Amino acid sequence: MIPRYSRERMAAIWAPENKFRIWFEIEAHACDALAEIGVIPKDAAATVWEKGSLPYTAERVAQIDAIEAEVKHDVIAFLTELAGHVGEPSRFVHQGMTSSDVLDTCLAVQLTQAADLLLEDLDGLLAALKERAFEHKMTVCMGRSHGIHAEPVTMGLKFAGFHAEFQRARTRLIAAREDIATCAISGAVGTFANIDPRVEEHVAAKLGLKPEPLSTQVIPRDRHAQFFAVLGVIASSVERAATEIRHLQRTEVREVEEFFSKGQKGSSAMPHKRNPVLTENLTGLARMVRSYALPAMENVALWHERDISHSSVERMIGPDATVTLDFALVRLTSVMAKLVVYPDAVDRTLNQMGGLVFSQRVLLALTQAGVSREDSYRIVQRNAMEVWNGKGRLLDLLKGDTDVTERLSTEQLEELFDLGYHTKHVDTIFQRVFGES
Repeated sequence: MIPRYSRERMAAIWAPENKFRIWFEIEAHACDALAEIGVIPKDAAATVWEKGSLPYTAERVAQIDAIEAEVKHDVIAFLTELAGHVGEPSRFVHQGMTSSDVLDTCLAVQLTQAADLLLEDLDGLLAALKERAFEHKMTVCMGRSHGIHAEPVTMGLKFAGFHAEFQRARTRLIAAREDIATCAISGAVGTFANIDPRVEEHVAAKLGLKPEPLSTQVIPRDRHAQFFAVLGVIASSVERAATEIRHLQRTEVREVEEFFSKGQKGSSAMPHKRNPVLTENLTGLARMVRSYALPAMENVALWHERDISHSSVERMIGPDATVTLDFALVRLTSVMAKLVVYPDAVDRTLNQMGGLVFSQRVLLALTQAGVSREDSYRIVQRNAMEVWNGKGRLLDLLKGDTDVTERLSTEQLEELFDLGYHTKHVDTIFQRVFGES
């Protein structure tokens, strides 16, 4: 997590000030529940809130860090610093709890906070994609398979396809958020031997979580594995969109281009360059987010009721994955909103290959006219290969082929080369994606 690829709101979730505030709320809510069931005095719980809920300033964080340097335990350091503010009633804090109760519950809160921001990011991206999809709904362009011209599509369909994909991403993230939002206040090895399950229920409700059905000493890490896997899939979708733009911006294509602002420079050596630096950057960021999914999966298999092999991993991947994906989604939104589309280049590409993109329609028309599929394919391919070799346009060659003209009239052939044929169901596809007519 470096400032260059960080946005303040997401980075603040992982700041020590926010972490310690959540730790305090977990402990204070637990005290309230313990007081309610008569385990500790109610005035002690009230004092914890009254004297302990001071803001976690840089000075308080530094004090906790100084204590940890001595005791070599982060939660004990936190509790020691808190006791200095609360006084005598602090003996009731952390009653029957273990460190993982605080750490795991806090991580659940932070990941849900991060998920909420990522959902906001996705909403912004979806809005931008929808606007561009309708703007270019009928901007007919070349569709490609294997990087080779195939048949016409529209720019609007490209944007709509990304919209559909990120709508699925949103659905997955909502499910991952729900799955990660669990609370464990069950004590050492998770048996509730020293703390009542009602405490966990109370803390969970206060923090917007649900009780973990069965924690050992930790919340099961399959939940975390799913969460980071979903982030990895979303990052892959970011890369797919970025890769499409990079291909279409190549000089020999240049159907679209990242917005190039006044005063921007593309190369330190070549003043003419306008490089797709933003989408190249997104490709790299996506690789990083995906890489965090594997260690999250490896964290699932812990020893017995717990070990801490997962801890160092999560201290890194929690902030890095969410901060990086947050930055990438916002950057992709800006790229899509400002993307320049060049209609003249789109038309030039459509006409570049002499009508080859209509070959399937001619093939089907010949089969409908009584020619076998094998013979139809042979006839059309024979003429298409001539076009590849620079010997004319497909329609003209077909008009001069008696195997074709015996079955199809000139008028029928010309009708087969109508672009509108390929866009007749665009409205239907948009209805499926956007639910609008």
